[in-house]
Amino acid sequence: MTSDPLLPILQAAARVLLSRPGMAGQEHDVEQFAAERRQVIIDALIKVRGLRNKTRDGLEIRRDQSELQAFSTLVLSADDDVVRAGVRLLEQLAKAETIRETLRSRHQTKVSGLRSRLETERGRHEHAVKALQSSANALADAEKRAEELDTHVSALQRRLHDPRVLASNLLAVLQCSPDLTHESPETRDPRNERRDDQVPPPVVVAAEAAGIAPDSLVAALQAIISPPRSQQESPRVTVSRERRLRVHPLGGATEIGGSCVLIEAGETRLLVDAGLIPGDPARPPRHIDAALSEPIQAVVVTHAHTDHCGYVPALAAHLPDLRIIATPETTALMPRMWADSAKLMGERERLHRRWGTDSEPLYQRDAVELTARRCEEVPFGVTRTIGDLTVELFPAGHILGAAGVVVRAGDQRVVITGDISGFRQETVDGYAIPDSAREADLLLMETTCCAEEHDSRETRVKDLVRAVEDVYAAGGRVLVPAFALGRAQELAMIMRTRLPHVPVLLDGMAADLTSSFESVTADRHSPLRIFGSNISRAERPQDLDLFTSGVVITTSGMLTGGPAIEWAARILPEARSALFLSGYQDEESGGAKLLRLVEDGASHLTINDRGKTKEIPLKARIEMMRLSAHADKRGLLDIADEVCADQIMLVHGIPHRQQDFRKILEVRGHRCVATGPWR
Repeated sequence: MTSDPLLPILQAAARVLLSRPGMAGQEHDVEQFAAERRQVIIDALIKVRGLRNKTRDGLEIRRDQSELQAFSTLVLSADDDVVRAGVRLLEQLAKAETIRETLRSRHQTKVSGLRSRLETERGRHEHAVKALQSSANALADAEKRAEELDTHVSALQRRLHDPRVLASNLLAVLQCSPDLTHESPETRDPRNERRDDQVPPPVVVAAEAAGIAPDSLVAALQAIISPPRSQQESPRVTVSRERRLRVHPLGGATEIGGSCVLIEAGETRLLVDAGLIPGDPARPPRHIDAALSEPIQAVVVTHAHTDHCGYVPALAAHLPDLRIIATPETTALMPRMWADSAKLMGERERLHRRWGTDSEPLYQRDAVELTARRCEEVPFGVTRTIGDLTVELFPAGHILGAAGVVVRAGDQRVVITGDISGFRQETVDGYAIPDSAREADLLLMETTCCAEEHDSRETRVKDLVRAVEDVYAAGGRVLVPAFALGRAQELAMIMRTRLPHVPVLLDGMAADLTSSFESVTADRHSPLRIFGSNISRAERPQDLDLFTSGVVITTSGMLTGGPAIEWAARILPEARSALFLSGYQDEESGGAKLLRLVEDGASHLTINDRGKTKEIPLKARIEMMRLSAHADKRGLLDIADEVCADQIMLVHGIPHRQQDFRKILEVRGHRCVATGPWR
């Protein structure tokens, strides 16, 4: 039924009226005529029976229009009273239908408004949930930073009450040359010439003031650091081992990760590095049990990367007399790295406990505090005696505080490069081989990049700067996942010096360690200043959406977690933005997976963000912009030539690459030995 049941009848009557001779020659629209003269037509139908008859004859009614058939029977009846009653009835029905239509329209309008409000509120709710999650993540990061600072402060406080550590650090200060007090990469280099008018070393000045010989002062401090055996002890007949050097790589020999080398002479046993093998879970050096079968006097740490120092707290927890020796910079940076590892292992343990499985962490926060307060600072070029061994650290480039090690027993010497580089970076200079390392009996040399020939550092930096400038000029933002220690600070300094007009945010642990870089170098003649100018700390969650143009440098460098995942979820869907990977990507890492997806032309990246699976559209520019901090093939050959050791052992690399590089070394006249035990 239409909203006006009379309308079809009125239109039929209108056609009859318009067909009369008096209307001839005039063009009228039937529907308009019926609408405009509605009451006139109704009155005519009531009064004129002939009009009703002709209207009935002209009215076309289909079989399915039963209601129209009934209405026409009433309105077009031969009885005038029936017609009047039928018209009134149909007009009332029309009025009721109009009211229903009005109410229906109002109801639909109200429902549409409610649906719109519901969608708005649902959107606000989803935004609030996301903001709450981001705030929770930011709070977790802040709590992590606070916990790390608490650990660091606690360790510093305890170190102030440890006579051995205080004596070691005092000796380190006294043995520094005056021109190293405000040191720079150049002044640390033992190859640089010293002026004849130098001020005497502090140890000489202090000894003269005390009225004793410098050697006596050093011996007194050394006795506190490593107390001699008590004279009251009963003499014992012992069979001593020969005091010749014995070297045994325990980890990171034919792989990258878990670096650890055992060096022995006589009854003295020390480790150079004790790193973790990356993974979930992180694992100890592969053959560390071989070292723990007997006492270990010390561990010398080459630098603060976790794959070289990450297992040290586990050792310190089991070896109460273990000495931990590293450069001042490495000593300051390691506790943050250890605290982060302890946190990740703790989170993994809680997750496994929730699922009813076992996952014992290698160490916890209390072990970090214990280890941090037992660290001994040893500057470059200063020797330390450890039982039958002496050790000396020298600059290795790579990252801030990185050192190579010369270990001596009698007239034998072993040189361990650690991770090493020869080119100058923004935050650290290249290596400096001391005279004590030349013509050593054995050189243990890292081979991370022994199969690669890198472009010059300047070329790689210019390529990165040009790519960032292009994205920024187009109004986009660049995400650079970076390793928290070393790479992040290097990238920030490049942006500060080469692109001062481009805003840069540092996020996550990269920002925390950047603050450490500044504090560690604060007393130098040329301290590192990274924050300030165009470099600032990210404020999540607001910056995730508000920072729309510039550079974001954050962890993790392999896209395996951390703030980089949150940033990637925002930036990868943006066609004008970019993601530049800056370093080595493990085959199972998110970064390596992303590069494979780009190569295959995939449209989405699936990631796991804090236990939730996310599908991220891949519209941004994605490239590898590698800035290696390791010596390449040519750089390693230069090191081998400069040290000119009697024998060379290759470590910290991939076996088939080491085999090819070993052949090159032998062609150049170097004697190489198999990676394994040496004596």
